[in-house]
Amino acid sequence: MDRTSIGIIVVAFFFAATSATCGAEALPVDKAAGPVIETGDVDRFYQVYDAAGGRPTAEALQHDYLDPGSDGLHELARMRKVTGQSIAEAIAKRPEIYSKARDCADALPRVRERLAVVMRKLRDLYPEARFPPITIAVGRGKPVGVGGRESGVQIGLEALCATDWINTDIEERFVGVITHEYAHVQQAVAFSEMENATVLAASLEEGTAEFVTELTTGSISYSYMSGLTAGREREIETAFAADVDKTDLSDWLYNSTPEQPADLGYWVGYRIVKSYYQHAADKRRALRDILEMTNPKEFLAKSGWRPGVALD
Repeated sequence: MDRTSIGIIVVAFFFAATSATCGAEALPVDKAAGPVIETGDVDRFYQVYDAAGGRPTAEALQHDYLDPGSDGLHELARMRKVTGQSIAEAIAKRPEIYSKARDCADALPRVRERLAVVMRKLRDLYPEARFPPITIAVGRGKPVGVGGRESGVQIGLEALCATDWINTDIEERFVGVITHEYAHVQQAVAFSEMENATVLAASLEEGTAEFVTELTTGSISYSYMSGLTAGREREIETAFAADVDKTDLSDWLYNSTPEQPADLGYWVGYRIVKSYYQHAADKRRALRDILEMTNPKEFLAKSGWRPGVALD
């Protein structure tokens, strides 16, 4: 997955009751409480979808779904080329993910309740936390999610629903991935978006998001990692240490597929960040250092990490 894919609340999450397609509209922003979450785009999509018997035209999707959509949906469309045409083509190619996404939407009320707790904890641990809005919408089958410091987080319902290899439990998957993306919102630097980003810098960016997810939810978002790494920690991390300065990220990041989950840079980056945190006497300061990191090499040198290091 790419960095903005896979790569995240408090008063605003106490929504009115929602329908099966999770149609609650966003509440007014309360910066002190947490972000708004917008789900109305999901309802509008399925109104268009149902009216066409599951095969809406590109014109209908553009005019009746995208054009009147939320700001978050418009941001997703701008960043990831989501158009009526691209959605229509995706539905024709993979109709099952759009019918399945409706079932996933049933989990969203509970997801919101859990995320309210997560975001309260984030605010307590990191008072400087930013809370731009979160939008759950329907796109063209990808990306799973994108996030930005100003634009907030946008989640593709159908894409995240289809990635059951990340975590087979729908609720856990949504909570984990949204929290991961929201952690990216807090970071001072998006290293992976820089020209010639190194394996180390991009891995620390993703590893930070995984660590913050664990710190606030109790587990990392990409739960399959333990199965890929158990008993191979030193081997994997020794290979990583040799590649830290490489600008070809393809061996370590954004290379997962349903058939072959990978992205081991997420895992090594998480371990480096966790090592830094565990070695720090002042945990609140350590979390600030992690999120406000600007020099990956300096951070690595201070982390106490080495290949195969034992962590709690």
